[in-house]
Amino acid sequence: MKSSASRYLLLVAFSLLLGACQSTPPAATETPDARATALAQLEQNIASDELATAEDELAALQTESPNDPALEPYQRQLAEAYLRRSQIVLQKGDVNAAATALSRARALMPKAPALTGGVNGGIAQARKAELEKAEAALKAAEARPKAKVIDPTAESTTIALNIADMGKLRRQLDAIAADVVNYQCDVSIQAPRTNDYPWLATLLTKRVKKLDPQYDLKLERQILRTVPAQMVLTPRKP
Repeated sequence: MKSSASRYLLLVAFSLLLGACQSTPPAATETPDARATALAQLEQNIASDELATAEDELAALQTESPNDPALEPYQRQLAEAYLRRSQIVLQKGDVNAAATALSRARALMPKAPALTGGVNGGIAQARKAELEKAEAALKAAEARPKAKVIDPTAESTTIALNIADMGKLRRQLDAIAADVVNYQCDVSIQAPRTNDYPWLATLLTKRVKKLDPQYDLKLERQILRTVPAQMVLTPRKP
């Protein structure tokens, strides 16, 4: 009797254990098909220049399979794609974007610095050229006389003319002519009467030619009945 009871308890325990095993779902594992799909998507994103997305995908795969040698070719492809991008944007003159892409290429292949050497030299030369250009522009600005009536940083400057006082008008035109020559300005003469334009144009032209006989003065006439006589000076863009 005692033996029968023991066998019964053993059967119940076995049944409970079997039920528990059947109710527990198996641990999720990556199937070969899912991995193949992930690798294909990674390769497609590298080929289509979606490099940031490809880098995230590669990092996820490397997290799932650390030190997997099968991922090394994809890492190299991505690094080379960043290197090509760096070369392309550098040729277009975008030095900052070239440097950013180069830094990603270096991070992906730190053991192959020779592959990034050429682009790195190109970026260094481009930065040097940018610096020299900026220094030349600064020297030119420092050498240029101080503006008398215009704001050199503005797109254009409007100067109201004192046509009622010839003494003041002459001094104004002297200052305007100096800025026209020194800052390479085009001039729009705006006046309420048609007869105002010829003599204002003549007075300004004489002063400009006196300062620089070779200066190509560009004048525009605008007859505006509702505004007082004025000149608009627009520095020419480099």
